[in-house]
Amino acid sequence: MLTQKQHDLLIFLDKTFKETGVCPSFDEMKDYLGLKSKSGVHRLLSELENRKFIRRLHNKARALEVLTLPSQKEVPSNLIPVANDDVIAIPLCGRIAAGLPIEAIRYPSETVAVPAQMMGLGDHYALTVDGDSMRDAGIMDGDTVIIRRTDRVPNGTIIVALIDGYEVTLKRIRANGSSVALEPANPNYETRIFSADRVEIQGELVGLMRSYK
Repeated sequence: MLTQKQHDLLIFLDKTFKETGVCPSFDEMKDYLGLKSKSGVHRLLSELENRKFIRRLHNKARALEVLTLPSQKEVPSNLIPVANDDVIAIPLCGRIAAGLPIEAIRYPSETVAVPAQMMGLGDHYALTVDGDSMRDAGIMDGDTVIIRRTDRVPNGTIIVALIDGYEVTLKRIRANGSSVALEPANPNYETRIFSADRVEIQGELVGLMRSYK
């Protein structure tokens, strides 16, 4: 199980090695991933090393070795046409906590059919909600939320937030300078506050589907 950033970094490392024979610099990795600081790169590399995808050669500067790649080497297409012109199939990327953060998003093994009018421009994916911390925003346990990929949103937007590179949750964001507050929509849960470099925006909520079966 890899997060989007971990997967992208691993593919970038492998591609750079094959094309140039050398490891990219931390600045190159940071810029490629769109991160704000090198600390995010260090965290991602540590996760990949712990999961045996890479090995750091500590006797050499800027030396890394890619040991293995995930079985699904490429991020799948986010928009897959289906028979009905009014419906689009998008990846269903596992469960997301609307409560306490849970393990980060999995790579999709299936798709979900979504009405085309529910989505605008951009790449989209779906997640199944686990928990009730966004209850008062109308988001219930078991709902399927539709997410548009973006890393920039206005304050007050409900987002998919990746915390410290491995925890993912659905919350309303309030950014204030160097800190970020992730707000629930249920008085039984507390707002959590993080330094800005610990939180990555993975997308914004644009739609919701619910089954009554």
